[in-house]
Amino acid sequence: MAPTEFSLRLQHGITGGFAPPTPSAIYTITGTPSQPSWNTTAAVRPDGTPSLGDEERKALSATDTGATTLVGELHDILKSIPTEQPPGSEDIYGLDTSIAFGSDDLMWMNGGPAGCGTGTSTVQATAEDKAKFKRAVKIVQELITKAS
Repeated sequence: MAPTEFSLRLQHGITGGFAPPTPSAIYTITGTPSQPSWNTTAAVRPDGTPSLGDEERKALSATDTGATTLVGELHDILKSIPTEQPPGSEDIYGLDTSIAFGSDDLMWMNGGPAGCGTGTSTVQATAEDKAKFKRAVKIVQELITKAS
């Protein structure tokens, strides 16, 4: 079951090195029980440009059964997969993508606040974990596409 209150952020472009990463896209979805819809934003950096474009704001019905099912699935996936240790040390999923998810019973984030460096994580993702993370990314993209 999907949490009634949550905050979700997906960022493409998390790996850096000496310089911080340059995101190619940042998507957010925020659900609040008192609101009839979830707020979504999308900021994308067009190829060849130095910065993200203006945020595009949309909404997604909080009663959309397909959307709530997807958020519930995402929640379950994130509860079952690891994050790198220490945070931001390594992109253990190899997708140059991070997800940050917060709800009353789960705080999950991979990639660290400033992206991933060139360190080594003491925790590594299994092939099954990587497949679950790919599904999690796809779920967020589906939710963003559903928003209008």
